[in-house]
Amino acid sequence: MMKFSGYELLWLFFVYSFLGWIGETVYATIRQKKFANRGLINGPLCIIYGVGAVVISVTINELNGIWLFIFSMIYLTVIEWIAGHLIEKVYKERWWDYRERKWNLDGYICLFSSVLWGILGFLVIKFGNGLALLVFKLCPSFIIELIIWIFAAVLAVDILASYMLVTGRKGRFDKLERANNAIANATAKLGKWIALHVEKRITKAYPQMEKSVGAEKEAGFAKGCSFYKIILLFFIGAFLGDVTETIFCRLTAGVWMSRSSVVWGPFSIVWGFAIAAVTLLLYKYKDRSDSFLFWMGTLLGGAYEYLCSVFTEIVFGKIFWDYSGMPFNLGGRINLLYCFFWGIAAVAWFKKLYPGISGLIEKIPHLAGKIITWTLIIFMCCNIVVSCMALIRYDERGNDVKADRAWKTYMDEHYGDEKMQLIYPNAKMTD
Repeated sequence: MMKFSGYELLWLFFVYSFLGWIGETVYATIRQKKFANRGLINGPLCIIYGVGAVVISVTINELNGIWLFIFSMIYLTVIEWIAGHLIEKVYKERWWDYRERKWNLDGYICLFSSVLWGILGFLVIKFGNGLALLVFKLCPSFIIELIIWIFAAVLAVDILASYMLVTGRKGRFDKLERANNAIANATAKLGKWIALHVEKRITKAYPQMEKSVGAEKEAGFAKGCSFYKIILLFFIGAFLGDVTETIFCRLTAGVWMSRSSVVWGPFSIVWGFAIAAVTLLLYKYKDRSDSFLFWMGTLLGGAYEYLCSVFTEIVFGKIFWDYSGMPFNLGGRINLLYCFFWGIAAVAWFKKLYPGISGLIEKIPHLAGKIITWTLIIFMCCNIVVSCMALIRYDERGNDVKADRAWKTYMDEHYGDEKMQLIYPNAKMTD
């Protein structure tokens, strides 16, 4: 698996964001028969392309042929799907709409764009990255770094302007403009200009965007698909996932073994994030047919498990599961049978488990619910930090790296190899 430095990833992000902006701008200009800047302000960046390119470059650069096309299509389509929902949630508008195309999903994604994403992803991994990194290595480092920082500054202005537009802060600049302080006055004028300019720019670039009507807020704790419900579902999913995997190992392998992702408590982070993510992504479709949920769960679950496998290998230098001995596996990271399990789990979750669990969560009193949720968040944050430190030190001990800091010594004393092997019995060193 190819690895990238921080500057290389930033370079790829901005290169593909710029190329994406060129493609989007040319396409929109031809359709509208006038120039249409598809960046946020005047910045020549479409970050969905940059994010997508970096994600597939890090996660699936080891794949080839049809698998590279399929996984590029899945990952980039999911990114476009998430971006469409986020834009609608934040701006209360649709910036693109595929409802007139065949095989679309609520206008956010469609088969045609997904196939195009697959082709673009294939070209990025096979040809684009090589050319982009060749330029990166040939140019003097200070020039590359200067370009990266300039694009970073442009992106920061884009984000600031978007924040002011979304939060309605542009209206507050009228008061600040009347201030006697010259610096405050100049800052207010600049802020107001940026906020007004980005609003006009978005309207021009996306003339057909549709205002979306947000659902009315329901009374009660954690109603609908709220923040508190998603967090609590994460913990419930993490616990149930650990229990399920532990029982499954006992029935299939005949042994009891830990399936926890963290050092404190029976929690499978992979399952927790899966439950939270699938609820967040598929909440609008929870009443669709079993076959729809099954295939969505199969595709998204397989892509998610593959992503988790790559992430843990890169970050911790460990392989926590290996399906190489099973039929129809892909690099030992996923296999067809377990992908189907993800699909079955999606159907079981929305049709059987979610209604009851959601109802119980909504019955929690407001104050108690918020206290419980934030207490669990703090606990899990500490749990993940300690687990990461223990895993990093576990990997270092495997490479004969001596403890040269106090935290490393603490980890050696409290989370030695014997204890880590009990918590992570299937973990093994990468080559």
